[in-house]
Amino acid sequence: MKLLSGNSNKPLSKKIAKFLKSKLVNSSIRKFSDGEIYTEINENIRGNSIFIIQSISSPANDNLMELLLCIDALKRSSAKNITAVIPYFGYARQDRKVVPRTSISAKLVSNLITKAGADRVVTVDLHAGQIQGFFDLPVDNLFSTPIFARHIKKKIKNKNLICIAPDVGGTERARALGKLLNVGLAIVDKRRPKPGQSQVMNVIGNVKDKTCIIVDDIIDSGGTIINAAKALKDRGAKEVFVYISHGVLSGDAVKKIKKSMIKNLVITDTIDNEEKVKSAKNIEVLSISSLMGEAIKRISNSTSVSDLFK
Repeated sequence: MKLLSGNSNKPLSKKIAKFLKSKLVNSSIRKFSDGEIYTEINENIRGNSIFIIQSISSPANDNLMELLLCIDALKRSSAKNITAVIPYFGYARQDRKVVPRTSISAKLVSNLITKAGADRVVTVDLHAGQIQGFFDLPVDNLFSTPIFARHIKKKIKNKNLICIAPDVGGTERARALGKLLNVGLAIVDKRRPKPGQSQVMNVIGNVKDKTCIIVDDIIDSGGTIINAAKALKDRGAKEVFVYISHGVLSGDAVKKIKKSMIKNLVITDTIDNEEKVKSAKNIEVLSISSLMGEAIKRISNSTSVSDLFK
């Protein structure tokens, strides 16, 4: 088994390699002057099982192309099998046709990864579980919920907790966390007037005098979560904590979160946000390296990955 890192999230790749007591494959991934990406593997990997770690995060197009070219380079270098470890699976938010004449980008990206030569995919908290079915190869979708549950039990001493789904689509994720914490569930009813904007219509459930735990898979511009936190506070919530798997944090999201009613936002390091969040006192980053490292080890040893979540 060998690990290869793309350029999207080097810190996470190094942490995973450290957990597995392994070294990253010596490679060169750079750009020509016109922006074309060049990849080269600088050591013999013939007959090895290779895990390539690359998030499809901003700049999403460059990082996706880099992933595809690395898979192709590994295939042409006679790797025994190739596992694409994609901590953040970009383009997953377009998983169906909501309106006419739009693309289903999640399906297209799945096809590209398959055709490039990957034999398996490992990812974290897919935006929609059905994306696993877009691949004609095994997909391991890891969950950050147990990591969040341990952090909440350790850090939040208030016992009057309630888990909050920021929209109806996130109910299953919030219910799973609520089950681990043995607490109730409430749902924020929202609508989107247009892409990238959200409007809270109602809060389903009693949140008065409770410590609210909002859980979701992605925070992008921050509008949905900030509006949800305000709606909860307006309805008598004592405090609002937020737990998110993927901190996209585009635009001025960090500035808005710093000024919001969110007491603490916890994200994982599936996306490298080290520079973005270092000035924000109410944003905390949890590493998911041990979970991903253990999953890689189990896949390499042909043992159960699902046992990680029992």
